[in-house]
Amino acid sequence: MERSLRVVFFGTPQFAVASLSALLASGHSVVGGVTQPDKPRGRGQHVTESPVKQLAREFGIPVLQPERLRDEAAVAAVRALAPDLGVVAAYGKILPAAVLATPSLGLINVHASLLPRYRGAAPVHRAVMAGDPDTGISIMHVVQALDAGAVYKTATRPIGPEETSAEVEADLARIGADLLMTVIADIVSGRAI
Repeated sequence: MERSLRVVFFGTPQFAVASLSALLASGHSVVGGVTQPDKPRGRGQHVTESPVKQLAREFGIPVLQPERLRDEAAVAAVRALAPDLGVVAAYGKILPAAVLATPSLGLINVHASLLPRYRGAAPVHRAVMAGDPDTGISIMHVVQALDAGAVYKTATRPIGPEETSAEVEADLARIGADLLMTVIADIVSGRAI
């Protein structure tokens, strides 16, 4: 068994659940989850918890939901988790330098495009709308600039002519979770870039 890491997870929507689930099933310790604050969703605009918060609570993982991750209290809360590694999957906000400096091994991001194509938000929708023949997942090192860090690994997935963004995104979530675990194993063993 590889060395067990203390991991803090940053994510919000359903896309991120597969990566969090993979971490929870691994030998690593998820010491905390950081997700967007609860907000009104759906037709009735009922305040609901994010999918990541729901899963984290199910497993008894502490959940942080700062309005502003730049606030000193939010940074201190992340530091108090003493993470070795941070994993980001569709968190929805840019992480400040103080948070990026917290995990001893840095942070990695599960991004739903083949970078540098479709940096930023809604990469799956943008690829489908553009009629791209394929898309994929990039696992990258998180730096201060948006989706600009070194890419550890990628996986490509074709986009069928009749497929919707929702179908592609669900499959990419699964692919991303598998690739994430490969990259973490590479980081632990010193094989990552």
